Amino acid sequence: MSRQTLGPAHEHLAQYARHANAWPFAEARTLVERLDGGLPDKGYVLFETGYGPSGLPHIGTFGEVARTAMVRHAFSLLSNLPTRLFAFSDDMDGLRKVPDNIPDGDKMAEHLGKPLTAVPDPFGTHESFGHHNNARLRAFLDAFGFGYEFESATECYRSGRFDAVLLRVLERYDAVTNVILPTLGPERRATYSPFLPVCEKTGRVLQVPVIARDVDAGTIVYEDEDGQKRETPVTGGRCKLQWKADWAMRWVALDVDYEMSGKDLIDSVRLSGRICRILGGTPPVGFTYELFLDEQGEKISKSKGNGLTVDEWLRYAPPESLALFMYGKPKAAKRLYFDVIPRAVDDYLAHLAKFPDQDDRQRLDNPAWHIHAGRPPHEDAHLGYNVLLNLASVCHSEDPAVLWHYISRYRPDATPETAPILDRLVGYAVAYYRDFVKPAKRYRAPNDEEKAALADLAAALEALPADADAEITQTEVYEVGKRHPAFAGDLKGWFRALYQILLGQDRGPRMGSFVALYGRDETVSLIRRALAGEDLAAE
Repeated sequence: MSRQTLGPAHEHLAQYARHANAWPFAEARTLVERLDGGLPDKGYVLFETGYGPSGLPHIGTFGEVARTAMVRHAFSLLSNLPTRLFAFSDDMDGLRKVPDNIPDGDKMAEHLGKPLTAVPDPFGTHESFGHHNNARLRAFLDAFGFGYEFESATECYRSGRFDAVLLRVLERYDAVTNVILPTLGPERRATYSPFLPVCEKTGRVLQVPVIARDVDAGTIVYEDEDGQKRETPVTGGRCKLQWKADWAMRWVALDVDYEMSGKDLIDSVRLSGRICRILGGTPPVGFTYELFLDEQGEKISKSKGNGLTVDEWLRYAPPESLALFMYGKPKAAKRLYFDVIPRAVDDYLAHLAKFPDQDDRQRLDNPAWHIHAGRPPHEDAHLGYNVLLNLASVCHSEDPAVLWHYISRYRPDATPETAPILDRLVGYAVAYYRDFVKPAKRYRAPNDEEKAALADLAAALEALPADADAEITQTEVYEVGKRHPAFAGDLKGWFRALYQILLGQDRGPRMGSFVALYGRDETVSLIRRALAGEDLAAE
């Protein structure tokens, strides 16, 4: 490493960053200490994320890139060392099984074992299955605006970029192999080799015994599936490495400085780190994050297609809300399914709203700073996502213009042009209402005690001043509930009854905010329709 002074561009922020509680700064400080002011010989600090394109990209893949980008940006506030971020695709891996969630899966069975970039694309849009999945990942990362460089294992192997370290693996074959053997069963130990030759006849990545090695020639001799002995170079894409050796080789060949990984790879990180040192390298600074679970608490899998996909989240919410989901408590397991989306959006809006009034120290611990690389947008006309969902619900509308009719009356200064964040939320809320809220709505009729309370509420709302704000209205709703014996000790039951009777659901918004947005007269009319036994589910 050459020496370079750690002179942050923004010293006044850097002094706070050195003590900020936000986890990306804690990670960045670890890397700064590791480098100790030295610029790596390659001329930059390398952050890397890994992606296995054996299935369609899922949110966990995005999460790793998003989190790594956050650490990279935090690092840039602590150091003026140049950085790069590689999104690396292990697309030379052999196809181990046909994914469950692709068209015409039966036709892919004949390509099992081939590198993913040699398997035909079942979607018919790219030159291979690996290229298709790589493109899906890149399209999303590009849409989000990440500053990254895409790297393909196939290209790195075939171009010779990995050749020097592959020859080093051959030279130190026994030492590398001895790291892995104790982790294998007896049968696998008997045939294990870090090198997987690519068969010239079938194109498959072979897991076969290596029976001879020639370090000077840079070749191995292996026993092919047909029993024939064949010699092949370990360079130029003729062989690839087994997973743990492959990861270590990449760390050395690219000189990776920082890479995070999931909890399921803890043992792989440890073993790859040992191999990395055998090859003369230093393992990168790492961070272990917890895994995402689906609604049933099972690990999300690319091949199963359980949990949410990137496209599904973005159909119902802005990408910033997804970034917030990734930011929060990365070392805690979190369930990832459709019901978490509204809360994530509202939490994101809350952090965004706080940002302008915070000082520099507080801003560095605000998730919005990390999501937007220090430059969050500002907009005054925010409404909660859940409020918009309930507005769509009570209006029975999938038309954004209908929601904007109410929004404009509530906030005359807000228009789709002056409040673009809100306008996007309206579109997302309509889609979420259409697909999730509307099919699940179940209205019920009020009982006698609830009828008395509802009639009282209608009268109380009518008696409020015309300019009563959301807080005054919310207080009045509370007071009505408290003076009715059925709800005096159970105000949660009072609000649950309002949601079930008026909105057809078990949960809902703050009633004061909802009345202010929907309109006092409209709310009173809704209550009186419920009291009259009308079908509130009717359009």
